[in-house]
Amino acid sequence: MSLFNTVTIQTPESVELEFTLAGIGNRALALLVDYVVLALLMSLVSFLATFLREQVVNLATVIGGTSQIELWLAAIAAVLLAAIYLGYFAGFESVWQGQTPGKRWAKIRVISDDGKPEGVFQATLRSLLRPVDDILFIGFFFIIFSAQEKRIGDWLAGTLVVQNERPAASALAVSEAAKTVARQLDRAASVDNLMPSDFATLREYLQRRPLLLPAAKSELDLKLAREIKQIIELETLPQEMTAETFLEAVYWAYQERAPFDHAQG
Repeated sequence: MSLFNTVTIQTPESVELEFTLAGIGNRALALLVDYVVLALLMSLVSFLATFLREQVVNLATVIGGTSQIELWLAAIAAVLLAAIYLGYFAGFESVWQGQTPGKRWAKIRVISDDGKPEGVFQATLRSLLRPVDDILFIGFFFIIFSAQEKRIGDWLAGTLVVQNERPAASALAVSEAAKTVARQLDRAASVDNLMPSDFATLREYLQRRPLLLPAAKSELDLKLAREIKQIIELETLPQEMTAETFLEAVYWAYQERAPFDHAQG
């Protein structure tokens, strides 16, 4: 019996991806780390705002009207702190592909319900609804009693919080030509741009390719190769290389990087 709930998502390519949900413990740990970082950041901003306020007020004392200036400064500081609170989660999740410092520490991330990376709008919506989830621990109870462990922000944004684990790679036959190309990709492309869901789709396809008819296989090879080429930001493909060899090369390059990534935490 698994200690964590899982969710299965079917991609447009009819590949089923299984993700392990983050769990209330991992999410609580991530939130604790994020709130510590956020508290330190807001404390620093508050300190700087207080220092600047004193300087401005001292200057304004000479010309009069300090009470009005103090009200304006207090309002600006309040807006700035609110923007930091809301922008912290939305900003990090948008830039770090569904992760904040806390989520990265806890090795979890936010993805869309369809398995794709979280979008900017989704990250913003989750952040705006966080205060609602925090009131009286409403989000906590939603996560506990939801089969997909979603808080209100997740339901409305269409997101899931899953463990950031690399799918276990089953043994696959990879040609020597693909291994050679994989070494070239390390220098010419950003293989780390692949999400775990992207790698899982690639792995599942390579495992199932013997079951496909030649015509269907060639068509899917090209379609998947074009999508992955765009993801890893590869400008040109090595000459005289088939789409299948390219897919094998990306698979091999990503798999070879996995131990290093785990070591980095």
